[in-house]
Amino acid sequence: MKQDLENAKQMKPEEEKLLRQDSDGYIPEPHLYELYDEPLPCFGCGIGWLCFLLGFVFPLLWYYATFLYLRRYSRKQPRERPGLAACAIAALICTVGALITTLAVLL
Repeated sequence: MKQDLENAKQMKPEEEKLLRQDSDGYIPEPHLYELYDEPLPCFGCGIGWLCFLLGFVFPLLWYYATFLYLRRYSRKQPRERPGLAACAIAALICTVGALITTLAVLL
């Protein structure tokens, strides 16, 4: 496996296309390895999941992460998308819960 990785990194784009057309198996994309080599911020779990977990204590963090999700922060770091989406869902549930509670108290 390590040998295949080294060979894939040394391939030229023309060779990569030919190999991809002739092969039935999965060929790793060499240009994606640099993207995922660096660890995620916030202790390796990413901003989204950290905001999700801390949002149970400080719910405003869910709204902050939702803002990041809507501003396409996940395009810069695609591994952040699940955590940011979880925060968006949590913020929606929190908002609906607060709205129902407010309406129940006022009416």
